[in-house]
Amino acid sequence: MSRPTLTPLAQSLPESVPFVGPEALERRSGHLFRARLGANESSFGPSPRVIEAIAAAVSSVWKYGDPENHDLRHALAAHVAVPVANVMVGEGIDGLLGLVARLYLNPGDVVVTSLGAYPTFNFHVAGFGGRLVTVPYENDRESLAALAEAAQRENARLVYLSNPDNPMGTWWSAAEVEAFAASLPPTTLLLLDEAYGETAPAGTMPPLAIDRPNVMRFRTFSKAYGLAGLRCGYAIADAPAIAAFDKVRNHFGVNRLAQVAALAALADQDYLQATIGRIAAGREAIAAIASDNGLVPIPSATNFVTIDCGRDGAYALSVLQTLAARGVFVRKPMVPTLDRCIRISVGRPEEIAILAEELPGALKAAG
Repeated sequence: MSRPTLTPLAQSLPESVPFVGPEALERRSGHLFRARLGANESSFGPSPRVIEAIAAAVSSVWKYGDPENHDLRHALAAHVAVPVANVMVGEGIDGLLGLVARLYLNPGDVVVTSLGAYPTFNFHVAGFGGRLVTVPYENDRESLAALAEAAQRENARLVYLSNPDNPMGTWWSAAEVEAFAASLPPTTLLLLDEAYGETAPAGTMPPLAIDRPNVMRFRTFSKAYGLAGLRCGYAIADAPAIAAFDKVRNHFGVNRLAQVAALAALADQDYLQATIGRIAAGREAIAAIASDNGLVPIPSATNFVTIDCGRDGAYALSVLQTLAARGVFVRKPMVPTLDRCIRISVGRPEEIAILAEELPGALKAAG
């Protein structure tokens, strides 16, 4: 029987689920996880002011959200001290990255990233026909020198860098990132993913330079602000680049409750700082548990700790699967050299206690 056909590009893409969520794993096993430590969420939750604001707004969900995101854009512009014309709100960083790929990529255009870096960006590139050129990590950090060399060699349209990095949790200083950006061709757009910027040490985030047309920065409410389920992030760039989003974005994509929640979260910086302190304490606790079990925690500037299991990828995968069988959800990098690790998100103290209880047995069973 004849049927409508996909485009050749769509037909060439793999039929896969990019991320198998903890809910799917729970359905497969028939058991709920006791410690949800794999998705880099904030189990400390949002500010109580956010919960109050959402509750007050629930009766208005019959209305579409403001398609201009007016109040949130103005609040964000004031927060980061740039004009509102330099800020765009979207459905999380993932949604904004997809719009960037749509705006800037022709089929066959080269995009440079690190092998093993955040994979959702790669899916967007593939979905719009771009050609990925990857460079390896160096000492568990994205290699700025290798990224710059590849961008110059390939005359890349886009270069992606997360700082701090996911999945390794490592980071570069603001001065090093600024030098990297300056080394790129003026026609190469640097996509600087700062999803974990709030949890990074001082001196990690470069000053905002909105007059540089080949740098676009991305931030989110999903991590430290505790709003992963509402999907709200924002981009900061020069005004023409921000205006271009209006050509392709889903103008009603950021829903009314997400706008309300993000505004309330942004207004409660005291809660944010308290959460950042809890995250730092959680990183220390996870690192100590790893060390106590003979593993090596990699210093982290994020809301997770990546742990070197000391052997190969098969062993690290076995550790992950054994932890899952014991009710502890974690994730791991999958490319060679990085795949020797598992990645554990900071959770509530009671979840960290479960990790401490279960890790010794999981290591023994995996070994």
